[in-house]
Amino acid sequence: MSYRDTYEKWLHSPALSVEEKAELESIAGDEKEIESRFFAPLEFGTAGLRGTMCVGLHQMNSHVIRHATQAFAEVILAEGPEAVARGVAVCYDCRNHSQEFAREASCVMAANGIKARMFESLRPTPEVSFAVREYGCIAGINVTASHNPKEYNGYKVYWSDGAQLPPHHASAIAKKMEELDIFDDIKTMDYDKAVADGLITLMGEETDEKFLANVMAQVNDQAAVDQVADTFKMIYTPFHGTGYKLIPEALKRLGMKHVICVPEQMVIDGNFPTVVSPNPENPEGFYLAVDLAKKEGADFILGSDPDADRVGIMVKNDKGEYVVITGNQTGVLLLDYLIGAKKRTGKLPEKPVALKTIVTTEMARKVAEVNGLQCYDTFTGFKFLAEKKDKLENAGEGKVIFSYEESYGYMLGDYVRDKDAVTAAVAMTEMAAWYAGQGMTLYDALLKLYEKYGYYGEKTLNLVMPGLDGLKKMADLMANLRAQPPVEIAGVAVAQQKDYKDGSVVNVADGSKTTMELSGSNVLRYEMTDGTSLIVRPSGTEPKVKVYILANGADKAECDAKVAKYAAWAETLKQ
Repeated sequence: MSYRDTYEKWLHSPALSVEEKAELESIAGDEKEIESRFFAPLEFGTAGLRGTMCVGLHQMNSHVIRHATQAFAEVILAEGPEAVARGVAVCYDCRNHSQEFAREASCVMAANGIKARMFESLRPTPEVSFAVREYGCIAGINVTASHNPKEYNGYKVYWSDGAQLPPHHASAIAKKMEELDIFDDIKTMDYDKAVADGLITLMGEETDEKFLANVMAQVNDQAAVDQVADTFKMIYTPFHGTGYKLIPEALKRLGMKHVICVPEQMVIDGNFPTVVSPNPENPEGFYLAVDLAKKEGADFILGSDPDADRVGIMVKNDKGEYVVITGNQTGVLLLDYLIGAKKRTGKLPEKPVALKTIVTTEMARKVAEVNGLQCYDTFTGFKFLAEKKDKLENAGEGKVIFSYEESYGYMLGDYVRDKDAVTAAVAMTEMAAWYAGQGMTLYDALLKLYEKYGYYGEKTLNLVMPGLDGLKKMADLMANLRAQPPVEIAGVAVAQQKDYKDGSVVNVADGSKTTMELSGSNVLRYEMTDGTSLIVRPSGTEPKVKVYILANGADKAECDAKVAKYAAWAETLKQ
């Protein structure tokens, strides 16, 4: 069916409301807009669905949500009566239409005889992972587009371990979506009737309390917090999102007496009125927090993204200015702190393990190994970190104390299998308080770590490729790099070419081939003769190719020079 045929089918479907039909009629003369909305369905992958909110097949709207949920319901039904009886947990964030989409998903599940446990109001993403595990659900659904701009929404799906879907289940849902008609094959029912019939039940404060009890059990050194609680001041912002309630509450339970929240950004609003992008990776979003920190003389700034699964921090440098600590740096600080705190308090397990992704700083491996921990890499995404954690622990090969990726995601404890800004906020605040007790800021602490473990520098470049030809450009870039693997980059020889698609490793000097443990992902890596790692990876959720530069050197200047040189090469890949 052509995109034009699909447009006409939607336009004349009785499933559309008057408003939806009017929206489609308004673009009748805009062929490019019609094509962009109907050229293909949104692709269902391991990260679920993500797209802009408007009427169309390649968009996020109630029809696409119902379609995906019907496919997911049929995958669950195929697991048998025992799986069906376990039900699903449903969560949503602060975005426009998120509650509506969560209700639509719950109603489709209910109509298929699968009970839905839906949160009564918006909640942090880690709580859906927790709820799946706590209540023994077969699966979970979370309506969120994380840190994307306000026009976006998304649909994340979890399996019974509380982690996001493994690839084979995602493929099964995608296949079902191809088989099902988006209008005719959907089962749904009235929300109020589903609630009255007990097919949808609401979760609230009782689940929050269970979750928070687990979060607070992660505290390692309460005495360190108590020592500075009277004087230590911190600023917190939820960027208009779901962290607004549980993070301040968790910090209060930690014993922090001066948690000052940014009032303008404590307002729940899916339009994110005070920021261009509600992403803690973007330092410009912290401008209100920085103003408040200066006014209050705060030691530390912390911000969580709209669905509260990622967290970013700013700290005072040696000049008294508030500066960003990157996700890579924050993870290294936290890993080093956790090892020290657990040793001090007798909580370090036997065979302790740290996990990171392939694009996360190699400094984490150095910190782990110097302190006697094993450190393992996984592919990007917390489902892979969760899978590795379970595999190691079930085999008795180690106990994971910390998992993280460079994009501000951190996982601690055993009660979630996803990144968790609530627990990370508590851990980072405990760490900042401990260093404050030593007369140090986290900036001071980071400099000390570089002195101890060596200097490292990282940069991620986003090569944005929007539009209908964006996917083709991304595919062509990866194909060209495979067809003609570089033997030299920015005047430096490539030592090894690694392809995570087939797990191959080519030693450039002699052409010899070996294989890696990891394979099955569309990622290329180049190990340079100067010790730098360059990784090229198409994003799974956005129209861009990411290039990661992981450098190390004798000092900061050497690291910065390497990063700048390879960044210039990365920019040429767009051409």
